Amino acid sequence: MKITQEADYGLRVVLYLSKLGEDAKVKASVIAEHEGLPLRFLLKLLGKLIGSGIIKSYRGTNGGYSLNKLPEEITLKDVIEAIDGPIYVNRCLIDPTYCNAQKGNRCEIHKALGGIQTSLIMQLSKINFKALKEGNYPSLP
Repeated sequence: MKITQEADYGLRVVLYLSKLGEDAKVKASVIAEHEGLPLRFLLKLLGKLIGSGIIKSYRGTNGGYSLNKLPEEITLKDVIEAIDGPIYVNRCLIDPTYCNAQKGNRCEIHKALGGIQTSLIMQLSKINFKALKEGNYPSLP
C-alpha cells in the first residue's frame, strides 16, 4: 500500500486542526500557508474531509474550518480512507475478479496479503489524533 501525497496532506491538516483545539476555526488560506499546501489543492482535500464528516466548514466572513469530531475519535485509518478510499495492499483483496491467477479467495498469496492487510488496518485504527498531538503513539523499534 502506498499512501498518496493527498492522504499525507490530509493527515497533516487534521493534525494541525487537532493541535488548535476543539473550538478553533481557521481559514483555508491559513491552513495552506502553515502546511505549505497550494490553496486550490487544499480546498479539494477539505471537501473530501467534510464529506467524510471529519471536519466541518463555516461560511461567511467569519467562516473557516474546524474538526467535526474530537481528536481521539479520528484515526489515521479514517483520514486515509476519506482521501484515498478503502485501504488494501493488493486490489484482488477488495475484488477477487482482479486476481491474475484466476484463483480468487483460494490463492495462497491472497491469503497471506489478506493477513497483512488486516494487521495494517488494525494498526492504523489504533492511532488517533489525540495520541499524535500528544506524541503518545507506537514508534518503530
